[in-house]
Amino acid sequence: MLLFGLLLLTSALAGQRPGAQAESNLSSKFQFSSNKEQNGVQDPQHERIITVSTNGSIHSPRFPHAYPRNMDLVWRLVAVEENVWIQLTFDERFGLEDPEDDICKYDFVEVEEPSDGTILGRWCGSDAVPGKQISKGNQIRIRFVSDEYFPSEPGFCIHYNIVMPQVTEAVSPSVLPPSALPLDLLNNAVTAFSTLEDLIRYLEPDRWQLDLEDLYRPTWQLLGKAFVFGKKSRVVDLNLLKEEVRLYSCTPRNFSVSIREELKRTDTIFWPGCLLVKRCGGNCACCLHNCNECQCVPSKVTKKYHEVLQLRPKIGVRGLHKSLTDVALEHHEECDCVCRGNTGG
Repeated sequence: MLLFGLLLLTSALAGQRPGAQAESNLSSKFQFSSNKEQNGVQDPQHERIITVSTNGSIHSPRFPHAYPRNMDLVWRLVAVEENVWIQLTFDERFGLEDPEDDICKYDFVEVEEPSDGTILGRWCGSDAVPGKQISKGNQIRIRFVSDEYFPSEPGFCIHYNIVMPQVTEAVSPSVLPPSALPLDLLNNAVTAFSTLEDLIRYLEPDRWQLDLEDLYRPTWQLLGKAFVFGKKSRVVDLNLLKEEVRLYSCTPRNFSVSIREELKRTDTIFWPGCLLVKRCGGNCACCLHNCNECQCVPSKVTKKYHEVLQLRPKIGVRGLHKSLTDVALEHHEECDCVCRGNTGG
């Protein structure tokens, strides 16, 4: 009889476990749904409207800890006053899943201009903090997406505040905006500017000062590579005139080169578009080799890095990615006269 009672008790307890587990799951789902409601709207077709009259912030769920998976949250910030802009500043603590092939495919936060649907930017990874963003009107839209794999931390936090519009010169309606120009025409337009400030003002008339600040914002990336100019040692010789002829006949000289042509990067615009490099030049009238014709060729070549402004079209949307970048160009440090057709000397 005692054994029969124990069996009944065990069966009753086993029957309650699934129900308790289901209740626990339902409770956690309800709690998770509540968290989503506080941090945005899960359905991307719907938005959480935030009325902006003073400074505030929005952030990924659980910030600064790892955010949940399978999220699609949307916020629309709307200023109370109509004739103002909204400025977004990303918190220095920023980290989402890394991009793939430099494209944010999986977890990302993006900012959209509601007036025309332009995507102002999409960011992921943790190498650099996104720059400031300013709306064109009194509204701006933010979307956060995470997939079902690899949540990262700390996520993101965006601080927002009201700014007054800047007065800019009116642009003739017949002049196309930079983002609407073909790349070759844009390259010609960019080359014509004599200062970086004028160039950025042309590219982003509404937010050029912020873009100029962001270019020089310190990041985790290297902002330049130092290189050492080689000093040629003169051989001690009584016949100095002969040495001088050799030095000035076939020597490294300043040449201007087009960066796009040197790097074969027709998909990118650089400013300045041309740089000075050392390349072998001059004649070989007193060639010592027994051949019909001598030519001046480099005998020592190095790569040197030059920091320039890089402009790349955004993928899928109008606009340009602007960043300072290092380009490696070939410099000839030493030159020799050799028989034509024998570049090995």
